[in-house]
Amino acid sequence: MLSLNKKDFGLLLVVAILTLAAPIILNPFPANSGMAQFNAGYPDLMQRFVIFGIFAIGFNILFGLTGYLSFGHAAFLGVGSYSAVWMMKLLSMNVIPAILLSVIVAGLFSVVIGYVSLRRSGIYFSILTLAFAQMSFNLAYSVLTPITNGETGLQISLSDPRILDGANAPSYPNLFGAQMNSAATVELGNWIFTFSVGYYLCAVIMLAAFYISIRVFRSPFGMMLRAVKSNQQRMNYTGLNTKPYTLAAFVISGMYAGLAGGLLASMDPLAGAERMQWTASGEVVLMTILGGAGTLLGPVLGAGFIKYFENIFSKINDNVLHGWFSFMPDGFEDFLVTVIHPFVGKGWNLTLGLLFMLVVIFLPGGLVEGGQRFGRVFRRKDRNAGSVEADAAKQRNQTAAE
Repeated sequence: MLSLNKKDFGLLLVVAILTLAAPIILNPFPANSGMAQFNAGYPDLMQRFVIFGIFAIGFNILFGLTGYLSFGHAAFLGVGSYSAVWMMKLLSMNVIPAILLSVIVAGLFSVVIGYVSLRRSGIYFSILTLAFAQMSFNLAYSVLTPITNGETGLQISLSDPRILDGANAPSYPNLFGAQMNSAATVELGNWIFTFSVGYYLCAVIMLAAFYISIRVFRSPFGMMLRAVKSNQQRMNYTGLNTKPYTLAAFVISGMYAGLAGGLLASMDPLAGAERMQWTASGEVVLMTILGGAGTLLGPVLGAGFIKYFENIFSKINDNVLHGWFSFMPDGFEDFLVTVIHPFVGKGWNLTLGLLFMLVVIFLPGGLVEGGQRFGRVFRRKDRNAGSVEADAAKQRNQTAAE
């Protein structure tokens, strides 16, 4: 099915079901309960889950599959955002042309950066990509202000020409008339579920990006990239030129990042230089390693995990903590709030850092490896139980025969 083997098609099907049902799955707690703040089923956050999942999937092709660690992929994210906003300003508020242009421009930009950066490998490659990203950030922030609008950021305005839309130009990005911020709310008892047009567009594109990554991983091209990661020097000794393969991986990865940037601008028509900061490049590295570099599902898990922490844990303040522990004596309540305070709210990065350390030390394969270990434990228990039952049945048969 879809030119995938049974295992890969099953994985794609599971991801599709979880993605399409996310507005329900991510709202497990009633809206009026104290645990409702842990719900993540609102459109803005779900969009970030899938958009940064696309970003991490593309980065995983370069880092997890090919072994090249880039610290400059945020440059392509920013270029994609600027391209999408310019398309919406000049041509149409329909997001399809904006997304297509973001992918094309990011691809061309990645050809230039990749051609130069891939002349080196290892830490030198990483430093080169970081340098290009910081140059791009400074150009967008202070030099190319007529194009990027500097620190204020590029936005749409009523005076924009929008050639295809004409006099009846819509005021918000849309998909053939369906606005990205439009949503339907369904109430079932105390549960509230929101189904957003913008989220489902991003979700469908993410599933397509995930399918393409599976095809890349399973193709002869993917096998060549694995060989590059394993021992590029040995491949060069055989007379095989690996540069076209590594450049192709770099460009594909950059186009994924441009696609993510275009989707960010399509959901919220604003492009700023902060999307090209080195911290954004570091974030996608964390997502990929945390989820499981070199695995298919890992980058998506890592992106969702980090964005959940960033948006949910950062909202837990002292008032929320006091509400949780209000049933305790005052002294003990204040003590617990004091102990937990550094790990939530503005200190959510500390919690994330500690979890990242634990994953790197005990689960080098990321969250995917943790799930695999967990599954092996249950399979071992099932095998042990089966062997015990088989031994008991054998003993009963022997007794009956005697």
